[in-house]
Amino acid sequence: MRSFASTGVRGISIDALQPSDTFQRRHNGPTSVEQLGMAQTCGFESLDALIDATVPKSIRRSPLQLGKYHEGLTESQMLAHFRSLASKNKVHKSYIGMGYYDTLVPPVILRNILENPGWYTQYTPYQAEIAQGRLESLLNFQTMITDLTAMPMSNASLLDEATAAAEAMTMCSNIARGRKKTFFVADNCFPQTIEVCRTRADGLGLNVVVANYKDFDYSKKDVCGVLVQYPAADGQIIDYSDFVKMAHSQGVKVVMSTDLLALTVLRPPGELGADMVVGSAQRFGVPMGYGGPHAAFLATSQEYKRLMPGRIIGVSVDATGKPCLRMAMQTREQHIRRDKATSNICTAQVR
Repeated sequence: MRSFASTGVRGISIDALQPSDTFQRRHNGPTSVEQLGMAQTCGFESLDALIDATVPKSIRRSPLQLGKYHEGLTESQMLAHFRSLASKNKVHKSYIGMGYYDTLVPPVILRNILENPGWYTQYTPYQAEIAQGRLESLLNFQTMITDLTAMPMSNASLLDEATAAAEAMTMCSNIARGRKKTFFVADNCFPQTIEVCRTRADGLGLNVVVANYKDFDYSKKDVCGVLVQYPAADGQIIDYSDFVKMAHSQGVKVVMSTDLLALTVLRPPGELGADMVVGSAQRFGVPMGYGGPHAAFLATSQEYKRLMPGRIIGVSVDATGKPCLRMAMQTREQHIRRDKATSNICTAQVR
């Protein structure tokens, strides 16, 4: 045994301080001796005897044929094996589009903004007093959304564009107090958005009608809202100003699903008269990630702030009178309103 006076550690074998690339070193779990003790406590001589008594033979599988890996791998060996398998993948350029587009982020932006540790000091913004950096990043997100959409307020993100559209559909139904059971979706919306709206509507007792926006029947009194895509799924840029005016004349709310990057050059939905605007922030540097989630948003007017899903970060003052940030609203989440909550979208990649 060797004494380590400088570190205050005494009586430790130098072998015990050597790194060991084993599963046991990195994870807690019962040893074979502990497993045997637990089996014997249950009245069995061994773990195999316990399995024989509890697992029917009809559902058991023969031992896996692992070849040269039958004795297991260390963590570093497993990572090397994974790299060899991944190197066989062929990376092709995606032309699918439909709301998911690859991005090129300058490293200076990636490291100093997106990867800045000041933004993610805590896992959750619940601890507002010790997560000011995270709250500031969410407030910046909200500000960016309101600037680009020309809407008065935005929440601090949702899961993805499709579920954000479904949340907006729920808002339209709630605004109508459930008296209007039809939600119109333009067929130029992304297919995944249409399907998520259909699925969510089934649980809410709503009827989703999908058709060309030009064929929308303004005389129907059962429509609580309409959803259009801007730009459309095929890339077409449509001026919905007249469409929005006609819808509003019949008391129908208009939801516009949009592309934030396109809004840097296009007329924003708020100026077209939209009641709610949804979309994804994936265009601003979020990797593809096999489909998401991709930091979606929902922006609307002050009139509907109490019906918004998710959270809203606001500016306040602390006990000493200094400016601080806090989670100002989270009125529709299940941990707050429980059975009365109509949204359980509590997280997203923006966090």
